[in-house]
Amino acid sequence: MPAVEARDLAVRFGDFTAVDRVSFSVEPGEIFGFLGANGAGKTTTIRVLCGLLAPSAGQAWVDGVAVQGDLRAVKARVGYMTQRSTLYADLSVDENLAFQAGLRGMGAAALARRRAELFSLIGFGGTGHEVVKSLPGGLRQQVSLAQALLHDPRIVFLDEPTAGVAPEARARFWALIRRLAGEGRTVFVTTHYMDEAEQCGRIALMRDGKLIALDSPAGLKRSTYPRGLVEVDPGPADWLSRARGWAGLSEPRPHGLRWRLEEQGAGAWDAFAAAMPGLPAWRRSQPTLEDVFLKLVEGRP
Repeated sequence: MPAVEARDLAVRFGDFTAVDRVSFSVEPGEIFGFLGANGAGKTTTIRVLCGLLAPSAGQAWVDGVAVQGDLRAVKARVGYMTQRSTLYADLSVDENLAFQAGLRGMGAAALARRRAELFSLIGFGGTGHEVVKSLPGGLRQQVSLAQALLHDPRIVFLDEPTAGVAPEARARFWALIRRLAGEGRTVFVTTHYMDEAEQCGRIALMRDGKLIALDSPAGLKRSTYPRGLVEVDPGPADWLSRARGWAGLSEPRPHGLRWRLEEQGAGAWDAFAAAMPGLPAWRRSQPTLEDVFLKLVEGRP
């Protein structure tokens, strides 16, 4: 049974369609990346899956429970870390956890046990009396994660959890994500950092409310750029005008100090290179997830 499943999920606000007939499934223990530009429908989809927003059409399940059904059961199965911290900055770490425990109906003994487990998980060495606003950004995000995990959910939704966090703190946070998945939890995460997306088992790409691609990072690169890319060193620019009109080659684009283009037809670049004596040094290169994102999500060649 999938940990998360959506079938033809749609969300409309008046005449605006935020999520447009989206279907996918996520396996237990999977780190599932959900990528797209701002406004693509990612957060709206997550809010539906967490039982916070009713869909306009379609169906969705978390851990086998329909989100249109028992909302209490849905919310008991999921943890949600939003884009903006839900911690109260003027309260201490312990006060924030106690408040969340009260909302979840957790008793003092259960809270004490989970507090110890979660402090160990995130490596928090403080006393718990620290006021949240005094914590560094990375540690504050880890405490936010602990709060989302307080009721021991099997499915965790993380909506841009490391936005604005230093690279070292981001690395520590992703070590926690991998640990959660290693324990069998399903982690559903959005991010704008492509190095983080590389760590996902599969990635769904959203654009204008639609799901436009779903595969592993390696699979997305292969399907988007089946023949890879060609990079050409700086040099005499007379080859550019001929390359722009050559069948089977994309428009050359600046890429750092080099030019880059896509071979869209088999053998097109080799034929072009053979016909261009004096062509500057060139090499074939492998696309990155950033290349995939720019082409599919932002529509850049």
